[in-house]
Amino acid sequence: MLKLIDVTLQRGGEPLFVGLDITVHDGHRLGIVGRNGIGKSTLFALIRRTLLPDEGDVVRPAKWTVAHLAQEVETSDREALEWVLDGDRQLREVETRIARAESTGDDHALAHLYTDLEDAGGYTAQPRAAEILNGLGFAADTFKQRYAEFSGGWRIRLNLAQTLMSPSDLLLLDEPTNHLDLDAMFWLESWLLRYRGTLLVIAHDRDFLDTVCTDIVHLEHRQARTYKGNYSSFERQRAEALALQSSVHKKQQHQAAHLQRFIDRFRSKATKARQVQGRIKALERLNAAAPAHVDSPYAFSFPNPLKMSKPLLTLRDGVLGYGDSSVLSEVRLDVHPEARIGVLGANGAGKSTLMKTLAGDLAPIAGALQRGAHSAVGYFAQQQLEQLNGSRSPLALLEDIPPVESEQRRRNYLGGWGFSGDIVKRPSVTLSGGERSRLVLALIAWQRPALLILDEPTNHLDLEMRHTLSIALQDYTGAMILVSHDRELLARTVDDYWLVAQGRVREFKGDLDAYRDLVQSRLANPGGTDASKKGRRRAAAERRRESEPLRKQIKQLDAQIRKLGDSLAELDVTLSDVSVYERLSSEQITQLLATQGAQRRDLETAEHSWLELHDALETP
Repeated sequence: MLKLIDVTLQRGGEPLFVGLDITVHDGHRLGIVGRNGIGKSTLFALIRRTLLPDEGDVVRPAKWTVAHLAQEVETSDREALEWVLDGDRQLREVETRIARAESTGDDHALAHLYTDLEDAGGYTAQPRAAEILNGLGFAADTFKQRYAEFSGGWRIRLNLAQTLMSPSDLLLLDEPTNHLDLDAMFWLESWLLRYRGTLLVIAHDRDFLDTVCTDIVHLEHRQARTYKGNYSSFERQRAEALALQSSVHKKQQHQAAHLQRFIDRFRSKATKARQVQGRIKALERLNAAAPAHVDSPYAFSFPNPLKMSKPLLTLRDGVLGYGDSSVLSEVRLDVHPEARIGVLGANGAGKSTLMKTLAGDLAPIAGALQRGAHSAVGYFAQQQLEQLNGSRSPLALLEDIPPVESEQRRRNYLGGWGFSGDIVKRPSVTLSGGERSRLVLALIAWQRPALLILDEPTNHLDLEMRHTLSIALQDYTGAMILVSHDRELLARTVDDYWLVAQGRVREFKGDLDAYRDLVQSRLANPGGTDASKKGRRRAAAERRRESEPLRKQIKQLDAQIRKLGDSLAELDVTLSDVSVYERLSSEQITQLLATQGAQRRDLETAEHSWLELHDALETP
């Protein structure tokens, strides 16, 4: 078993863990949960022994092989399939020895090595790697594509595929679900349930944790407590403990009454039995778990729109896409006030194309898209995070949006979204991905839109934020269209589903369980029909078209970074030459130093922009 015994660790002079104890039994699957910054990733570093505790011990069986998901790696020219196969180091070592024996004509060694190759699963390695790639959403025609040619989010998927390919006794997955869509999530869950080793996973998706985990480790107050059962079981156990505290009882009762009113209102409007029952069950789970979240740092709402047109928008005979290349056709949609729509579909099927068109960021190629006079849109997508004015603080960005309120009112509002103290005056460029996501949502809510269009709003959000977001969206009376791989958010907030598949958008009459069955059926038959193959080719083409403007900007920044780097190198050589200070005047030296400083700042800005653009390419 794995044991952390009385571990104490300081970071930046402050204690992160004090007397932390965790025991992990062989074959168990543990979910690691806790607020952002509590030390979840640091815990993994301790287990991997890349970080040593100040006090205490980390005891791990010597024979265990550890595999972990790398969030950042150096770029590579390896083809995708070869990159995944590289995860099996034993296999690669045997292959290298076979190549050496073949080059020297050592037939005796080859006889033994081919047995070693069979023992290492070498004859089934490529099909296994292809199965992993297919499950994580890679089309067969991308298997030969080089790692460096994929965007940031797809590289993370490749890293995950390589990790799953690695034989291991202990598997450490840090946020494996962040860049996955629902289809890939379903596949990953089924793979992990078949995994025979010991699993530790950091995730902010409660359905994923419910499906995969046998135990939950909750990090809080510099220590850890292990709960038997999945995440829902952890919530119930923690809720029972917190409910005994009189200080939280009043807040708990208020939340319970609020949720019961919503359930009653929803039940009275119910028309679709299967979806309704699933929705009611999700809300009742939320009600039961409410006490476990009474100490959440978030408390916000989406102010309701003052006016709404009926309908908000209509689309007839729509052809959607880029330039002359259509992605979706024959699209007929109506969006009315209070509509709650979840958009389903495989990655690359056209979900983002649909959302961009409805939001007004992309014009239809053909068809009539009409908007009502009172149909203001609040649009959340990953690119919105990159379009924030990085030099402006959260407080200043809020001041830019009517209605203009006092600084204290704005501070109070931002406080509900988890921004307090000096952080409200920090440039937004210094915020983390999760903080930027919260800020964009806060700015959208402030504008009181009639229609929320949310494309993967929970990426980078912790479990507490997701819980509060689901409650806020329930109270919002405007319309909402949601793409999300967070099934609990969909179940709690969505009434109807659209399915984007094979170039069309149609109503999906089932619930999320029915959609999971559909996905698993498709994964069981990866070859598919000619129509599905055509759909995958269309999906790959759409991804290339969508990413082309960002790729062009990245190439321009590459050239700028190289030019600035060369210029700075020349300046460094010049300024390191002692004779220069004798030949040039003080004014000229000052000018050279000023140029050096300016170019360094320009280089930092360009490199930061380069990273942001790569992050923007992660949008599914």
